[in-house]
Amino acid sequence: MVFFKVDSTFASCYNQLFEILGKNMKQDILTSVQDAVHAIEFLKLASSLQFIEQAALAISRCFGAGGKILLAGNGGSLCDAMHFAEELTGFYRQKRPALPAVALSDPGHMSCVANDVGYEHVFSRGIEALGKPEDVFIVMTTSGNSSNLVKAVATAKEKGLYTIGFLGKSGGLLKGQCDLEWVVNGFLYSDRIQEAHMAAIHIVIEQVEKKLFSKPIEPNQARDFCCHGH
Repeated sequence: MVFFKVDSTFASCYNQLFEILGKNMKQDILTSVQDAVHAIEFLKLASSLQFIEQAALAISRCFGAGGKILLAGNGGSLCDAMHFAEELTGFYRQKRPALPAVALSDPGHMSCVANDVGYEHVFSRGIEALGKPEDVFIVMTTSGNSSNLVKAVATAKEKGLYTIGFLGKSGGLLKGQCDLEWVVNGFLYSDRIQEAHMAAIHIVIEQVEKKLFSKPIEPNQARDFCCHGH
């Protein structure tokens, strides 16, 4: 067994380097926090507020007419779509009847369609099977360029569904394709766009609950059912 003696000069240099790196990390974290705050502040724009209002009204009308919400996205955006759906089928802030929403995320369906005809058909095939004219299709994407989502929106429009796009960056190929769209631009990375999307989703659901279940609840009766696992 060989033992190495650590020179005191080396140890001192190492500690100084570690301190510098620690300061750099704190600055990096602060920069990221500021970027995240900037992403949320994007919701304060007049165009963002109008989108949230119109999305909430469209979804409320859909439920009022006996329709359902279909949602799709890829990767993290599919997770956001699933979160959106479960806040409706489960609970958000009010204890109320379940609202019909389906994220097109079934692995059996997706692997079957992808294997047989290609991954670009996984969402459009789901809309073909489940979509009705009284429904709303919501697409979530940070680029707007995924072929499976472009095809899904086209199929939804062919079937008469109202389409809503949560988009990012330039809007990509989906820009101008949905009946209602919101483009979160000015951010290099997808994570910031998804953070803005998720904040908007929660506010949309809050407004839908208020629109459909207008009886006010006392603050001490309010429960955040989903987010804390209740």
